[in-house]
Amino acid sequence: MGAASVFIKPAGSGLHNAFMNEIELKFQVPSARRAQVDAAVAGRAPLRRVRLQAVYVDTPDRLLAKAGLALRVRREGRDWVQTLKGATDDGMRRAEHNVPLARAAEAPQADPARHRATAVGERLLTLLAGQPGALLGPLYRTDILRRTRLQHVPAGSVELAFDEGRIVAGDAQVAVCELEIELVSGSPRAVIATARRWVARHGVWLDTRSKAERGDMLARGEAMAPARLAVALDLHGALSVHEAWLRVLRNCTEQISVNASQVASGTHGDEHVHQLRIGLRRLRSAVRLFEFGAAPEPGADLAESASQLFRRLGALRDQAAIAIAFANDLTAALHSAGVRGDMPAASVEVGAPAATEVLRGAAAQDLLLDLLAAAHAEAPAGDAANGELKALLARRLKRWHRQSARDAEGYGELDDEGRHRLRKRVKRLRYAVEFSASLFPRAAVRRYLRVLRALQDRLGEINDTVVGMAAFKAAHDHDPRAWFAVGWLAARRELLVMDAKPDLRRFAKARGFWKEK
Repeated sequence: MGAASVFIKPAGSGLHNAFMNEIELKFQVPSARRAQVDAAVAGRAPLRRVRLQAVYVDTPDRLLAKAGLALRVRREGRDWVQTLKGATDDGMRRAEHNVPLARAAEAPQADPARHRATAVGERLLTLLAGQPGALLGPLYRTDILRRTRLQHVPAGSVELAFDEGRIVAGDAQVAVCELEIELVSGSPRAVIATARRWVARHGVWLDTRSKAERGDMLARGEAMAPARLAVALDLHGALSVHEAWLRVLRNCTEQISVNASQVASGTHGDEHVHQLRIGLRRLRSAVRLFEFGAAPEPGADLAESASQLFRRLGALRDQAAIAIAFANDLTAALHSAGVRGDMPAASVEVGAPAATEVLRGAAAQDLLLDLLAAAHAEAPAGDAANGELKALLARRLKRWHRQSARDAEGYGELDDEGRHRLRKRVKRLRYAVEFSASLFPRAAVRRYLRVLRALQDRLGEINDTVVGMAAFKAAHDHDPRAWFAVGWLAARRELLVMDAKPDLRRFAKARGFWKEK
């Protein structure tokens, strides 16, 4: 998956009945830029579009979609082609197998056996074999007008494809206006470099959702995909440090990019923003974890960009949300004190850009492309597994635990800033443990994480209280009810600090799993 030259397919060649790893990025085109992007893709070529009409099939319970597979029959001009695609975890690459079919007036029936003896085809056949009686049928279709152009760039050649049309499922439909940049030959760097120019010039934004994913959501009547949570990953001692770093990086990138795409779409929930921010925190922890040589220059830049995006996504809006969470208790306390009325609202960030606007912006798009570029960077010269990965990570985890344990033992003497610092260290340690977990005894890691997560929850409650205090202080310095809230929250903070002592002691005395044989 490095930057070695690969051959994908000649643009517009009609190369079918071949297995390939499709490397591409997809971008949504703002409505105000459609004509501009269309003209830019056309370049000096004569006006020409091809109509692509596809029928996507799946089982009634969406067996293929759940497995990351998409099976379609598509008319390309006058020809029919059956295609099977399978998702991977690196954000750019998808397994694809195409089979040409006989010309017909109507769409031929999809047959999974046509993909036999290919890796992605065997995935499909194994999946269906495990569900006897599962029937494939059409769930949604696409009708797209596509303009393409082959472009040669320093790292290879890419195909630009501008798609306009619709996805239809029953009576429901959604518009399509996308730019795809697909590798034809050369290095994945060619796709990323080209993407940077189109983002800068035309304001397009990265979207990891395929037409199949959007069609599946439409068929289910769902406006958005669920937020993408962090998933466990597998490291083993036979990996080099750089290989391990790439696995962790891709794991973080997947969580970040999927949630970023949904937020950028303009249809998202609070959980998408929350999980995006968790992904950014995990990325920063990963960079620190591998600072001993696997993630040098690019890693530091990624961490700083992730930190900036994290802050833009809502420190002050978090303050307002936390204050709202305390509103009922605070109002009840006010009434008990003989004060009538409700608690005043906490501060809000005036004129703050919406999360969608932030994610479509240049800074966020640059970060997403930087992540993909780092995930496809060439391995350093001489990189090879030498058995040091586990020892290096163990030493880092041991040092981070000691730092946090010292603060945990003296937690009662720390000020709010010191307590916040411990909370951030505990989060960083937790993510580092989860990244490294597969290298160490499972039961010991599970015991340690149980203690660590309990402490993180406790520290989170205390931090929420402190943030709520700051929100009320900033909001209404002239309102005595706001100052009542500050005092009430300060008392709550002290009670929470007392309640946290058992969890702090357990963590300070926790046995490090990295010591076990």
